[in-house]
Amino acid sequence: MVTQLTLANVRERIESISAVPSDARTFRTDALRELHRALDFDAHVWLLTDPVTTVGSDPHADVPAFGQLPSLIKFKYLTKVNRWTDLITRRVAVASLIEATGAELAESLLWTEVLQNYRVKDVASIVMADSYGCWGFLDLWRRSPEAFDGHELAFLSDLAPSLTRALRMRQAGTFSTIPPALRLERGPVVLILSENLEVVSQTGAAGEWLRTLLPAAGTLPPVPASVYNAAAQLLAVEQDVDSHEASARVHLMEGAWITVRAARMGSQIAVTLEAAAPDERLEVYTLAHGMTPREAELLGMLVAGSDTKTIAAAMTLSELTVQDHLKTIFAKSHTHNRRSLLAQIVGTRVGAARTE
Repeated sequence: MVTQLTLANVRERIESISAVPSDARTFRTDALRELHRALDFDAHVWLLTDPVTTVGSDPHADVPAFGQLPSLIKFKYLTKVNRWTDLITRRVAVASLIEATGAELAESLLWTEVLQNYRVKDVASIVMADSYGCWGFLDLWRRSPEAFDGHELAFLSDLAPSLTRALRMRQAGTFSTIPPALRLERGPVVLILSENLEVVSQTGAAGEWLRTLLPAAGTLPPVPASVYNAAAQLLAVEQDVDSHEASARVHLMEGAWITVRAARMGSQIAVTLEAAAPDERLEVYTLAHGMTPREAELLGMLVAGSDTKTIAAAMTLSELTVQDHLKTIFAKSHTHNRRSLLAQIVGTRVGAARTE
């Protein structure tokens, strides 16, 4: 049995890891290694999410059914029980599937039927959300007869704020690098999926585009998990499971962000991928950096090309107050001037910013 001292030590270790600069995947790998010291679990799926739409991407997963990833994603999105969006609504950071369905997982739930195929007895679901949005969710699968107990769930609940903050900080950090100038210009590309989330066809440029963005060793171009997640979210909206938009802003590499959208096309689902527009990057940027609504409003005007005088008039502020807001924004974004700030937000090199 894991002692309270062990739980406290693991919590301290994860908080320490959270403070060390790293990318989101490295952080999740390190955090999961520590979690294994405190908890018994046999598999996991840890996704990042769009902070507004809550649609997932970039899974860090170790599950026995990884080859059936599209089906797993579909049934996860179509299940209301302990769905991450439901936990956010209920203001619950952690929940156990056994607690929600009873000692025996309810056979009427498609998601639990899938889990039973792999002898999963319980799932602890952790959502990482704060006042700025939803940044990820983690499912821990357990095959042993014992369900996650109250001490274990309380431990995970105590950890949730630290995990949330760490993911948000790492998403903020992705904007510090200006993406390659030409690698996203060939979008958008379109993939057509069946109701079972099988790729039926794709536009001619899709293969080359995907290989450029997501290099793979195989001969077939990789399909980002965000494609399946967006399509599954569309099904969830159609079946009144959730109402969030079937789209996600997804960080790929070196400061490059794309927007993935799913839409109904007859009996099939069309998923588009293209470089995220400046306003789409701006929203994630302001949320990830913890900007206030007024700071976000100011940044929007700055991106639109407004100078200090125009911003002050539009926001009914003095020019000195606008400058004070900018100093706070520079501190939060770790930038030193408008030029570097705009370069991060827009994702391209910009000319000299106005200073008047």
